Amino acid sequence: MRHRNSGKRLGSNTNHRTAMMRNMVTSLFEHEKITTTDARAKELRPMAEKLITLAKRGDLHARRLATEVVRDCKTVAKLFERIAPRYAERPGGYIRIIKLGHRLGDNAALSMITLIEDE
Repeated sequence: MRHRNSGKRLGSNTNHRTAMMRNMVTSLFEHEKITTTDARAKELRPMAEKLITLAKRGDLHARRLATEVVRDCKTVAKLFERIAPRYAERPGGYIRIIKLGHRLGDNAALSMITLIEDE
């Protein structure tokens, strides 16, 4: 029974999965798009969207909460100063997942996860 166990295990233990998600969300904010497997992209989306919503608040407490996850001061500064003002008018849905097909080695479904550009 999986009562009160949310999220996918992604073939790793808790510490590795947490570190992997932190690294992926840091890379997403740094490069604004990354390519990963479909399951990892679907697990990454809520985490990234919560951080963008937190950055839209813009206060010191929100910055400290974001630093607990991202751990890179330059990326946190980019999140608060460049990425969050882009979505000031948008109520949600900052991330887009685009399916790319299958990987040659193990036939895993690949996806590209990007930040949505406002027109």
